[in-house]
Amino acid sequence: MCSHNRCRARAAVIARGAMAHVTVLGAGLVTGPLVRYLLESTPHTVTVAARQADKARALIGSRARGSVAALDMNDPAALDGLVRASDLMVSMLPYTQHVAVAERCLAHRKHMLTTSYVSPAMRALDGRAKEAGVVFLNELGLDPGIDHMSAMRVIHGVRAAGGRVTTFRSYCGGLPAPDSNDNPFGYKFSWSPRGVVLAARNPARFLRDGDEVFIPGERLFAQPEIVEFPGLGAFEGYPNRNSLDYIPSYGLEGVRTMFRGTLRNSGHCETWKAMGELGLFDDTARSFAGGSYADVMASLADDAHTSDVVAAVAKKLGIGVDSAPIRKLAWLGMFDREALASNPISPLDALVARMLEKLQYKPGERDMILLRHEFVAEFAGGRSEKIESTLIDFGVPHGETAMSRTVGLPAAIGVARILDGTIATPGILQPVTPAIYEPILDELARLGVAFKETRSPA
Repeated sequence: MCSHNRCRARAAVIARGAMAHVTVLGAGLVTGPLVRYLLESTPHTVTVAARQADKARALIGSRARGSVAALDMNDPAALDGLVRASDLMVSMLPYTQHVAVAERCLAHRKHMLTTSYVSPAMRALDGRAKEAGVVFLNELGLDPGIDHMSAMRVIHGVRAAGGRVTTFRSYCGGLPAPDSNDNPFGYKFSWSPRGVVLAARNPARFLRDGDEVFIPGERLFAQPEIVEFPGLGAFEGYPNRNSLDYIPSYGLEGVRTMFRGTLRNSGHCETWKAMGELGLFDDTARSFAGGSYADVMASLADDAHTSDVVAAVAKKLGIGVDSAPIRKLAWLGMFDREALASNPISPLDALVARMLEKLQYKPGERDMILLRHEFVAEFAGGRSEKIESTLIDFGVPHGETAMSRTVGLPAAIGVARILDGTIATPGILQPVTPAIYEPILDELARLGVAFKETRSPA
């Protein structure tokens, strides 16, 4: 292993060169703006490695400094070759695959960036990354990512003014814009549908008025809050994972309320609660007699031989056959006798298959990002202040989605700042220090992704 100084010197040499080489793993829905920024706004060369070469080629287009490679995560030698040939790896793969990439980056002393939450397995690599002198920057997308950076800018500002934050509440959601919100679910997918459904199983923890609150996964949608956005209406907010993890990350020891939540359109939580209670979030593959979507629902209702699947499901859930969750599931096609995408299949994947058919953006439609932080800060002399920091962003019809921009651009800017030496501290990093978030937020604002802040007496 090399010393920190020697490895940092190596990174500086890369920064002084005409270009570095970046490899992006994955060519999913949010990767486009990342690749575009790197090829149009930096001098670097970029390889997009994906299972589907046509998707990778579409992201590169005719840009001369871009190339395409095959990606097979079951081929360690191929992954090793991609890492060896790069200066920095961007993993846009599922979070469960990040550590495999990180191990190869450690072996070859290469930087790495992800937009995913830091898993315990990734966190465990911190010492080795520091020893190797490499930057592993994580949580650099929208949520997590822009939410962290914008929150920390306000928190550090309060601290610099001699105050302390006593309440922190944050809400974020990616939704159809009002003019594109035309289905009963009030939702469309701008990123991995399977990832969205899997996230619906996560338990949550937060702090409310000094008391710790735990919400098990099966109760995640049970008590949504109503969150108003003037001009856009009311939305449902429900807790997002473990908010307590961010008390030390944000330096908010002593805070009385710490809550991070997800936003959805009205009526979302009632339906997703019902789907969870029925067992539609189960990702265990099984065979269903008859092999249709209706057979999945009948089995989950514990009445595999019923001729009235709708009634059986409604009875299982204790709701009416004409209730909103039943009507939405019927619209989705979950009661149809159509053959399953495969059999065996998990209930979760059967649900996702239907969602992929019905909950997609049509050409010309646009999505919307809503992100709001709410702070209460106390200052000397007993003065209290309420601070709201809000980001509203819309996708471009027939162009980039708001979700892809707000995930891909922070990641791309992070890549550029690692390679030019602005972000140089080795180890497992989150974007919660000024050295990381200030240059990224400033560049995002230049690109039109900026927050509006209001202050009033608390």
